[in-house]
Amino acid sequence: MRRSRFTEEQIIGILKEHEAGVPVSDLCRKHGVSDASIYKWKARFGGMDVSEAKRLRALEDENAKLKRMLADAMLDNVALKDLPGKEVVTPAAERRAVVHLMDVHGMSERRACKATGFCRMTMRYKAKRGNDASLRERMKAIAQERRRFGYRRLHVLLRREGFQVNHKRLFRLYREERLMVRRRGGRKRAIGTRAPMMIPMRPNERWSLDFVADQMTDGRRFRMLAIVDDCTRECLALVADTSLSGVRVARELDWLLAEHGRPKMIVSDNGSEFTSNAILGWADAARVEWHYIAPGKPMQNGFIESFNGRLRDELLNETLFSSLSQARAALARWRLDYNTDRPHSKLGWQTPTAFAATFHPRRDPTLRAMNGSASDPAAPHAREGKPNRQDELKAG
Repeated sequence: MRRSRFTEEQIIGILKEHEAGVPVSDLCRKHGVSDASIYKWKARFGGMDVSEAKRLRALEDENAKLKRMLADAMLDNVALKDLPGKEVVTPAAERRAVVHLMDVHGMSERRACKATGFCRMTMRYKAKRGNDASLRERMKAIAQERRRFGYRRLHVLLRREGFQVNHKRLFRLYREERLMVRRRGGRKRAIGTRAPMMIPMRPNERWSLDFVADQMTDGRRFRMLAIVDDCTRECLALVADTSLSGVRVARELDWLLAEHGRPKMIVSDNGSEFTSNAILGWADAARVEWHYIAPGKPMQNGFIESFNGRLRDELLNETLFSSLSQARAALARWRLDYNTDRPHSKLGWQTPTAFAATFHPRRDPTLRAMNGSASDPAAPHAREGKPNRQDELKAG
C-alpha cells in the first residue's frame, strides 16, 4: 500500500482546522491536496486525537502481518501435502523434498527449510565419500562365493584381506548392493523355560554327536555323522555314507581318539545307533562318559544342532549331489573351511582352529600310547542302585 506523505499528526491537525471553520477549498489550496483526500481523512480520523490514530495504525499493521502469516501457513500446508513419498527420514530424502518445494511451488530455500523443519546445513552439505568401487567388487565376490554369509562375517573376511572399513559403512554398502540374506522359514517350536547349557572351558571336555540326512539328485538318500568339540566348536569329523551303524560310529570314534585324545563326555540323542551294544561297549572300553539327552529335547544338545543348521544352510541347501563321492569331497572341503577360514560369532569372530590354538597344545598321541594308563584318569564308578554298561551288555 502506498504510504501517504502526511503523518497521522499532520492529518489530524488539518482536520482540526476544518472543525475550527476553515473551508475545504481553503484547506486544499493551503496543503496542496484534493477535496476527496480531506473527506477521506475525515471519514477515517474524524473525532480522534493523535494517540488514538497511532493505535489504529498499529492495529492495522498487525492485522496485515497476521493475514500474511495465515496466507503463508496455508500455502505451506498445501505444499507439504504435495510432497512425494510417505516418510522423509534420511538427509537425501530431505534434500529431495526441499528441491521439490522450490521447483513446484516457487519457494526459496530458506522458506522451504522453514516449512519442512529441515536444517539448511543439510541442504548445502557436500558428501566427501571416497571411491568404494574396489570394496564393493570384493564384497560382492565374497558374497557370491558364500551366499549364506551376512554382513558381519563379510566384514571379518574383508578385514583379513586388509580392507580398513567400518562395519556401519560396510552395512550401508551391503544394503545398497541388495546382498541381504533371505531367512528361511523354520518350524514352530515350543516356548518354555529351559536351564542354560554349561559351556566347556577346555578342549576335549565334551563332544557332541548327531546325524544329518540328505538325498542325491537321483533320489538316493545318505546320512552324515557330525562330531563337534563343544569348547572350540571344531568339527572333528563329518562322515557321509548310505548307512551308518553303531559299529561304524565306534570305529570313527576310535580314529578321533587316536588323533585328538579322549574326551571326558560325549553327548548324543537316543538314536538306535547311539544306544546300541556297540556304542555301550565302546564307551566302557574307552572309559568315556556317554550322556543321552531327554527324548524330544534337541536343545539339550544345542551345540551340534547349531552346527547342523549352519551345515544345512551353507552347504546342503546350496549344493546338488549327484554321487556319494562328490558329497564326501564337498563335505571335506566345507569342514576344512569351517575350521580354518569361517569366522565364528561365538568365538569373537575367530576360526575354531585359531581359537583351539589359544589353549595348551595337545599331547602327541604317540606319547600317550607310550605312557599308557599312567596318563589316563580312572574310569568313573557306577552309582549304587543303577546298573552299569557291562550289566546292560550282559542283559541285552
